[in-house]
Formats: sequence, structure tokens, C-alpha cells
Amino acid sequence: MKKNKNRGITLASLVITIIVLLIIAGISVYSGTDIIKRAKLEELKTNMLLIETKAKECVENANFKLGKTDNLGDTEKTTRINEAKKELKGIEITEADNINIELKDYNYYYKLTEDNLKDMGLSNIKLSDTDELYIVKYDIQNAKVEIYNTKGYEGKYSLTDIEQIEK
Repeated sequence: MKKNKNRGITLASLVITIIVLLIIAGISVYSGTDIIKRAKLEELKTNMLLIETKAKECVENANFKLGKTDNLGDTEKTTRINEAKKELKGIEITEADNINIELKDYNYYYKLTEDNLKDMGLSNIKLSDTDELYIVKYDIQNAKVEIYNTKGYEGKYSLTDIEQIEK
């Protein structure tokens, strides 16, 4: 009499195969989410750097229009500041906007809408939702800018802070 040999897969090898597949899937998912987080960070940094470049151009033009203000009277100084501010892009943030920002002389904060970004030649930058804003701090006197994003990344909101994340 012939005996039939079962040549099928055993339960133990099936369980081991499933466990190995689950481990590989877990590693893949973790790597995938890490890659997505890095991509979002890089997109945010790129957008902020593009805005910074355009904003620097604006603040340098404003600084040129402002000129030296050391020996000017208050009226002439105010007139020059107002002329210089015409070079800045965005919607000026004032105390009435109820945004927690310290307003100082020669530092002006402007929020950028998608229309403002288009006017700056940055139509490829999209705001992800109504809560997201890019804010530019223009320092007219020193011709410097700082870019902020209201959504930020892991508790960092300024371009300077975000650039330090991977260093």
C-alpha cells in the first residue's frame, strides 16, 4: 500500500511568513511617513525661501526710498516711511488685527494672501487652508526680512527656526 505524503505548507511556516511580512510592512509604513514629513518640511522651506527672496527685493527698494532719517523732522520722516512702505507687498498687520506681534519702529508685518503671492510672481505657492498665512516682517531701516508661517512645522514658525531643524 502506498502512503500519500502531504507536501503542503505547515501551520508554523505560515505563521512565520505572516510575522515576517508584518514586520516588513511596519518598517515600510514608518519609512513612508518619515519621507512624507521630510517632503512637507522641504516644501515649506522652499516656499518660505521663495517668499524671502521676493520680500528682500521689496525691502531693499523701500530702504532706498527711505534713505537716511537721522536728521529729519517727524513730518518728513513719516512721509518718507509712508513712501517706502508702498514698496512692501501684502496686507499690513496692525494692532487691530489682534495678532500677537511686537510692533517696532521700521519693522512692519504684512500677511500674504494667495493674491499677494501671485502679485509677487509666486503663483505656485498655495495656502493649504484658511488658517494658514505667510507673514513677512519687513525691517526697512536695515533692509532685512523674516518669514513666518502660521501653521509652522513641529512648533517652529519662522524660516530661521525651520532652517535649523536638520542642522
